[in-house]
Amino acid sequence: MKFDPSEHHPDAIDLRILDLLQENCKKPLAAIGEKVGLTASSVMERIHKLEQAGVITGYAAQVDAHRLGKDVSAFIGVSINHPQAISAFELEIGPIADVLDCHHVTGDHTLLLKVKTENTGSLERLIDRMRSIDGVTRTETMVVLSTHTERTRVGLEPEALNAQRRSRRQQSPRLRRAEGNG
Repeated sequence: MKFDPSEHHPDAIDLRILDLLQENCKKPLAAIGEKVGLTASSVMERIHKLEQAGVITGYAAQVDAHRLGKDVSAFIGVSINHPQAISAFELEIGPIADVLDCHHVTGDHTLLLKVKTENTGSLERLIDRMRSIDGVTRTETMVVLSTHTERTRVGLEPEALNAQRRSRRQQSPRLRRAEGNG
């Protein structure tokens, strides 16, 4: 039977593998297998299926922007005057390395961008460049003073594990003791 990527729905083991890969994508397959109860070859097969299904879209190193000279982080709200101008704007800013994220949002702005630049001068040049794009009517910039939490990792909690945990919590203390859990 041929694998159909569009029909692949990650199970609890797949989600655990994904969580481990997000933690450290250089972790040896045998070490991942030990954690999930599979052989290295079975882990590799599952990873390959997750890649084919588009669940895993790539692998990347996480870097410290500050140590690389990107000292200013900001969020820029961009208002665009017509829906047709959105895709042109996205095409224009897509290649700009300082633009990390671009989201179409609800609220006061059409788009919300996350950027990291070297200094306020380079941030100002980036904003000027955005304002010059056809259709942009307004920008609002919020400079980040400090960052408490910044993640690239997607939180994964398999529903099956949640159901198991709920079931255990609902068991009587006597039953938990009988099973060796209490």
